[in-house]
Order: sequence, then C-alpha cells, then structure tokens
Amino acid sequence: MQKLKNEELKRLSEEGFKNARKTPIVIVLDNIRSLHNVGSAFRTSDAFLIEKIYLCGVTGSPPNKEIEKTALGATKTVEWKHSKSTLDAIRELKKNGYKIISVEQAERSTKLHEFKMLKDEKIALVFGNEVYGVEQEVVDESDVVLEIPQLGSKHSFNVSVSIGIVLWQLVNERIANEN
Repeated sequence: MQKLKNEELKRLSEEGFKNARKTPIVIVLDNIRSLHNVGSAFRTSDAFLIEKIYLCGVTGSPPNKEIEKTALGATKTVEWKHSKSTLDAIRELKKNGYKIISVEQAERSTKLHEFKMLKDEKIALVFGNEVYGVEQEVVDESDVVLEIPQLGSKHSFNVSVSIGIVLWQLVNERIANEN
C-alpha cells in the first residue's frame, strides 16, 4: 500500500466547501476554555461537512493564532457565530427547527449507539466545558442527552475527542442510510 499524496485526496477547495451540501448538524460549544479544542472542533467540522459552529460564552473565536494551530484553515470554511449565552443560541436553533442534543452523562441519557437520527432531521450537538461539562440549564432545555459509553476508569473524554466520536457515529449512520 502506498500513502496518497495530498493532491490525490481530491479535497474540496474553500469555495467547493462553501457550496457543498452540508450535513444538517450544528455544533454548539458551551464555554470551551481551550483554544486548541476550539480549533479541533473547526477541523473536525470541516471533515464532516458540518453546517455551522456556535461559539458560546467564554469560548474563543477566530481570528486567533492558537485556534488556527489546530484548525489548519478550517475557520475559513466552516461557518461560525458567537453567542454570549449558550441558552440564547439553543433557543435560536430550536426556533429554526433544530433538535437540541447535549452530549453529557445524565440520568435517562441515550447511549450514542442507540440514538437514531431521522432522515431529514436537523440537530444541534452541544458539547460542554472541559471541567464542568454542559451547563445544567442547557441540559434542561435539551430534547435529548447523548452519552458516549466508556469502559475504563476515567469519567470523560477530551471535548475534541467527544466531538470526533459523536460526529463519526452520526455521519456514518447517515451515509449508510443514504445508500
């Protein structure tokens, strides 16, 4: 096996990305402190053709060299919006027909592998602060709480890892259902 060269990957240009049909998923970052995690969210969102990222509360926003270190230019392709309040952002998204899904450990949460996204459903995935998770008031306003099953002794994943896991599962399921 020979590794592919970058020019062989047939990646979208910035213009191609902007014009491409997006996955009907929005990412909401609830008070994310690490600019590297924010940059990673942009890069992962670009990889999965995510519609938009909402940067809420203390979450940093572009332009920022620390975000760019991990975003690698994805801040130019992925649409984003800053909101002072995560609650305001999710209320706006609800008005626009999005199902609000917090990714958190909670009573009566739905395990990620048990969640089924409806064919034309628009969803907003809320990912929380590195220490405190998704704010309880945001969990209270959510339509669903998704939990990533964990088998080891630690109680959480890094937020950027959680974003990757959840998006891979949902986008992979969507691709399988389209074929």
